[in-house]
Amino acid sequence: MNRTLLQIKVLYKDMGKSEKKIADWIMDHPDALLPLSITELAEKSDSSEATIVRFAKRLGLSGYQELKISIAQENSKKVINQDVNVKDSCFEVFEKVSNDIYCSLEMTKKVIDKDMLDQAAKAILEARQIVIFGLGNSASIALDAGHKFFRAGCNAVPYSDNHMQVIAASHLSDTDLAIGISHSGSSKDIVDALKIAKENGAKTIAITNYGKSPIVKHSDIVLFTSSPETQYTILGLNSRIAALAIIDSLYSYIVCHKDAEALSAIQSVERSLQSKKY
Repeated sequence: MNRTLLQIKVLYKDMGKSEKKIADWIMDHPDALLPLSITELAEKSDSSEATIVRFAKRLGLSGYQELKISIAQENSKKVINQDVNVKDSCFEVFEKVSNDIYCSLEMTKKVIDKDMLDQAAKAILEARQIVIFGLGNSASIALDAGHKFFRAGCNAVPYSDNHMQVIAASHLSDTDLAIGISHSGSSKDIVDALKIAKENGAKTIAITNYGKSPIVKHSDIVLFTSSPETQYTILGLNSRIAALAIIDSLYSYIVCHKDAEALSAIQSVERSLQSKKY
């Protein structure tokens, strides 16, 4: 038996009523755990997010994410790509990854809310200041968003340090905008930073994988990505491309809707950057 599942059985008698509900659900559905956010598991097991974290720590794990990884790895779940195997050439791997990216983009088009995408673009245009939060795999997306929005003439700054995220969020007001990027929607630091931003009156946007998760609770606007990889891996690879596509779409909209003075400034930036090329 999977060592984590065995540990659950060993400690079961010492668990509280709510923890036993979580244990029962996981024991009955070990293969269904990986794609679930902590919020979704809480609903399915009739428990709470805090109880799930406590349950994971009882097993000697740091939290829910480590619990998912532990069960997936011990069940021999593939954690990179369900189609890639050791016999593939690098080009064959490239083809499979490209196909997954295409699927992720198509799935994202189906789940993203058109009205919320419009609201996000207008919120960016109207914001006095924009802060963008991302950690780990999402840090590069936050950096890309900050670069594009700043290049488009917005006062945008990305933060990938969890202390700086809290500091930045605490200085926001009702004229500002905070964007949190988290594939799982369960990154505690990102969720906490958005919560602080919202409490200070700032509008908040989340870019996250489709489904219920903690980040949604603290977001005025939610832009969902969707990817088949969430069924077999904890790491958002193809969904990262979908998030970047959302950022590119927002950037293009912003540039098209800037006033004449702002467009002149953007063009000036583009001319200045030409000196950096041969």
